Amino acid sequence: MYQNSRKPEVYRWWAYFPMVIIALLSIFPFYWMLISSFKTSTEITTLPPMWWPHVFDARPYSTVFHVLSFGRAILNSIIVTVLTTLGILITSIMAGYVFAKHQFKGKNTIFIGVLATMMVPSFVTLVPLYYMFNKVGLTDTYAALIIPNVANAFGIFLMRQFISNIPDELLEAAKIDGASEWTILWRIISPLLTPAVATLGMFAFVFQWNQFLWPLTVIHQSSMDTVVLALNSLESYTSSVQFTNVIMAGTVIGILPSVILFIWLQRYFVRGITMTGIKG
Repeated sequence: MYQNSRKPEVYRWWAYFPMVIIALLSIFPFYWMLISSFKTSTEITTLPPMWWPHVFDARPYSTVFHVLSFGRAILNSIIVTVLTTLGILITSIMAGYVFAKHQFKGKNTIFIGVLATMMVPSFVTLVPLYYMFNKVGLTDTYAALIIPNVANAFGIFLMRQFISNIPDELLEAAKIDGASEWTILWRIISPLLTPAVATLGMFAFVFQWNQFLWPLTVIHQSSMDTVVLALNSLESYTSSVQFTNVIMAGTVIGILPSVILFIWLQRYFVRGITMTGIKG
């Protein structure tokens, strides 16, 4: 009797075991990056590798800010990423509301066209975008980094899915009370979109923070470098293996905002992912 009651628990642990292994394998690169950022140059080149530094050395972090204008790069990334993420959220909510709750000729065709843009590789539009921004003199500006990304097909799709689940009766009641479309959108619908906003905000922030190809194309002045461009310069500057700890320190600083944002929004993020494909 006792053994039979223990069987489900044993089976449960064996079911969890592969997930634990996968989780550890996923976490290991981040562990190695963090530990390596506190190693000395000697410990970095030691064979076999050291799993834990003898003394935690914070000098690689100060070196990052000494050899590059990393503080300026962080500020640039914060400005660009925050403004772009806000733009994506606003345009996605507005477009998602139109596609979900309004009927007009060609709506489905236009929506399919919007989704089709997700299939177009980013490098296909790279040259035309650069030509346009160069023609109007917007290279090496925040506008060049922000404007091409403020509309996002995935964000529109995500918001449409969520808004479709909101009962039409709620909107009709608001219209009877005299609410305008603008009031309905921002005072009634938007507060119900917290999981979707958190999910889209997380995706948009991480994508924009880590974007490399477009900033590399449109930015030529080092004072306008984002974190990713600065890390690329840091890798070129510290090409020797003995400076790997400096590169790791810069990478830790670079991913910190994304990690903090994910920890802050994770409960909404999980709800958003769970509900993304639900359609009433």
